[in-house]
Amino acid sequence: QVQLVESGGGLVQAGGSLRLSCAASGLTFSSYNMGWFRQAPGKEREIVATISSGTIYYADGVKGRFTISRDNAKNTVYLQINNLKPEDTAAYYCAAQRTGPGDTTSRRFDFWGQGTQVTVSS
Repeated sequence: QVQLVESGGGLVQAGGSLRLSCAASGLTFSSYNMGWFRQAPGKEREIVATISSGTIYYADGVKGRFTISRDNAKNTVYLQINNLKPEDTAAYYCAAQRTGPGDTTSRRFDFWGQGTQVTVSS
């Protein structure tokens, strides 16, 4: 079965950096768009970034600080987060979406990981 396993979260001070990883198995990784989402306590889940074979999307609030990348040889997608802010505190989830027509950000993601917690202290 498909598994997405996130890692790399933790407790960091504001201004610090983290690199989140998401290892995928059970799917043809290169045939999937990948995305990172986050959910803060009491808030709805929000999209952070997505990456397909040729397109990258960032939510407005993370542009310039977050970098999404993927290594198809390792079946892994990464999220580099720099200059962390307390408002970045959330559970971060990766997700996989079968490639297809339409905007990646408006289509349903098919598989989800369990999440990794990022906590930023001020």
